[in-house]
Amino acid sequence: MHIVTLDLEGVLIPEIWIAFSKESGIPELSRTTRDEPDYDKLMRYRLGILAERDITIHDIKATISKLEPLEGAKEFMAWLKSQTRAVILSDTFDEFAGPLMAKLDYPTLFCHGLELDHNGYVTGYKLRMKDQKRAAVEAFKSLNFKVISTGDSYNDLSMLRAADRAVMYRPTAKFAQENCDLPVAENYAQLKEIFTEFMAECRCG
Repeated sequence: MHIVTLDLEGVLIPEIWIAFSKESGIPELSRTTRDEPDYDKLMRYRLGILAERDITIHDIKATISKLEPLEGAKEFMAWLKSQTRAVILSDTFDEFAGPLMAKLDYPTLFCHGLELDHNGYVTGYKLRMKDQKRAAVEAFKSLNFKVISTGDSYNDLSMLRAADRAVMYRPTAKFAQENCDLPVAENYAQLKEIFTEFMAECRCG
């Protein structure tokens, strides 16, 4: 029995903070987990900018509503769900993800939540649990699943290392070099090939 766990942003959808950075003209918000491995530090940095610039959740959602999944992502997820179980493990937030999940035909998503005041200002964030991606993979393995995981950034690394098989999806050169033992897929066709091979090995095993 096998299951696939995937990161969301950069793998299936555009990076939300980068999109909002471009839309709002605030380049400081273009930093992501590709740039800053410490997620708490990155989020405190982002929340500080939102407060300074008087930005609400409604402003961010206006940008998200215009985003589309990456080219081929919807078809890839449809194929994947026809072949095996698939769960998206993301460090995004429920308040961000809803419209994009609809555009991907509602795959299963585990993520976090934002803390908002009555005016829609983001006052904080609440992790579903610390290091949730790794914990989810380990939980699936304890249920006797063979797990293959894919992600593109530092916040995916513990998930990738916990899985039975891991593949980086279009990582930065730095991230790929630092984890050169892990294979890289540059498109969905390559990802399909790696996943298909893994699922065949699981059936034979």
